[in-house]
Amino acid sequence: MKRILALFLAVLTLLGGAAFAEEAEAPCALYIRPIPDLAEDFIFGMDVSSVLSLEAAGVKFYDYDGTERDLFELLAENGVNYIRVRVWNDPFDAQGNGYGGGNCDINAAIEIGRRATANGMKLLVDFHYSDFWADPAKQMVPKAWKSKRTTAKVKLLQEYTAECLTKLKEAGVDVGMVQLGNESNNGLAGEKNWTNMVKFMSAGSAAVREVYPEALIAVHFANPENAGNYYSYAKKLADGGLDYDVFASSYYPYWHGSLDNLKTVLSTIAAEYGKKVLVAETSYAWTIEDGDFSGNTIGEGGAYEKPYPFTLQGQVNHLTDVTQAMHDIGGIGVFYWEGAWVPVPGGSWEANSALWEKYGAGWASSYAAEYDPADAGKYYGGCACDNQTLFDFGGKALESLKFFNLVRKGNIVPVKADAIDDTTLMIDLTDEVVLPETVNAVMNDNTRQAVPVVWEAYDAAAMKAGGVATYVINGVADGMPATCQVAMIRYNYLKNWSFEEADNGEWVANNIGGCEQLYIEDKKTDSVTGTKHYHFYSAASGKVEFTLEQTVAGLPAGSYRYELSIMGGDGGTVEIYSYVKVNGVEVARQPSTITSYNVWDTPVIEGVAVNEGDEVIVGVYVKCSGSGNGAWGKIDDVKLNAE
Repeated sequence: MKRILALFLAVLTLLGGAAFAEEAEAPCALYIRPIPDLAEDFIFGMDVSSVLSLEAAGVKFYDYDGTERDLFELLAENGVNYIRVRVWNDPFDAQGNGYGGGNCDINAAIEIGRRATANGMKLLVDFHYSDFWADPAKQMVPKAWKSKRTTAKVKLLQEYTAECLTKLKEAGVDVGMVQLGNESNNGLAGEKNWTNMVKFMSAGSAAVREVYPEALIAVHFANPENAGNYYSYAKKLADGGLDYDVFASSYYPYWHGSLDNLKTVLSTIAAEYGKKVLVAETSYAWTIEDGDFSGNTIGEGGAYEKPYPFTLQGQVNHLTDVTQAMHDIGGIGVFYWEGAWVPVPGGSWEANSALWEKYGAGWASSYAAEYDPADAGKYYGGCACDNQTLFDFGGKALESLKFFNLVRKGNIVPVKADAIDDTTLMIDLTDEVVLPETVNAVMNDNTRQAVPVVWEAYDAAAMKAGGVATYVINGVADGMPATCQVAMIRYNYLKNWSFEEADNGEWVANNIGGCEQLYIEDKKTDSVTGTKHYHFYSAASGKVEFTLEQTVAGLPAGSYRYELSIMGGDGGTVEIYSYVKVNGVEVARQPSTITSYNVWDTPVIEGVAVNEGDEVIVGVYVKCSGSGNGAWGKIDDVKLNAE
């Protein structure tokens, strides 16, 4: 029998059974939906810009069996074919102390590029054109360019880009793509004027064409959920004659809208301007735990979307869906952001802090205060995304890292529950408090199935008697923890009061000033309750002027209270107030304002007397002169309650 088995295995090897044996050696427990016709040269990239600082601080990486390995070898073996590295001009103070975040100057990029090239991976060079982090909220000019005029900075940028790329080329680095700025929505190298921004990008583009003529040139923006902004960026680049190949976007599902929207926006730009498209940054949390004693961006609570469970399976399902989305529209690839930024091995906040400071292994060190006092100078510390890596807190590869090798063929395992969806209820104080008997289990193939739930004991009478309040009830479903958030509310006489339902015309907008955007928007991070709110925006000054009203008939006689929540920014001179009309006559108004993002103002009108048969109109008037990039805002949670 042994001889027959040995002969059978030998035949398998001759017929390609080696691949079978290799797969058998490294089984994967995660469900991975196949994308069989994915392009052979589809980019599966990873940003590992922090790796040198991590290794200097004592971090080690391990394969699935716990064997210590070189990170770049491990990534290449697991199907990663591109490495992305950010480049800062001068992330050091005068004494040579690093600002942190990997201390990512060109020397670090060269070392990372060498190791990537040695393992058969190409390099994406991500020029921030800043001495530290660049993103939509922060585009700071490098120290050495600060006092220069625009024309001088254009020349310096081209020389700097060419010098860096020449060093990479002389080091034998296989540069496949160069990025001209990072999330450049609102500026580049301290410049906010788009004409000058395009001049900067054109200077960088010329340098790339000179040193690496075969490399792709990419531009990179964030917030694709604001589709109009993306179309505007693409047009400005075209109007300015920028020579580039790839329009790249960040896509973090917590904040950046739906994948359908991402596909629509990027495919429209690709078709209209003849550009390739790419997801330059994405990631997803596999746990809500923190591994380095420095808080995480994604954790308990938070005003962000959670389209997948925070599990390894949720991480893989996100990767599958974003890869499928890019494949559907002919996108050239997906980069996972900082998939190896694991905790340093200090074991306490104090010990870790010493390593972050010495080696730049945290997101920012205290030394960055000289360059970025408002942010890094106050909040320096560790990594805020160590729970979104593809390695555990000890540097061991997670099962989700196998995705890149397995996605073309898929990895179909038995369908089973992976987590339980959170349940949210809003119950009027006059109604009975009854929790559901079933909840949705999120299966490993990302479908939902109802499963029975057993809730912990709760006092329904006390919840009704406690007035407006929110309660969290825990339970168990299919052996997994379940949570129900119960919001006890007063009866609201307004329809679609939080804009969550289909728009059936309950709300009537009168666009007095010709506001460019006036609609119900689906974006949880900008909402008070649920995921939707009423959005307004106009880039042109003086265009934001409108009313938003709902008419209510048949109210019982009595006294009523009216409130709403509003936030926004760039308002300039504003006139904003909520109001109530009874039988066509305004009987009350309450002034309001907008100041900045996520700062909600909630004007309240009390003591509105209503008689039987009265018609009541509640509304809000908004007028903004606009400043900067134009006035914008959000309206949510409009309530009309009996007092």
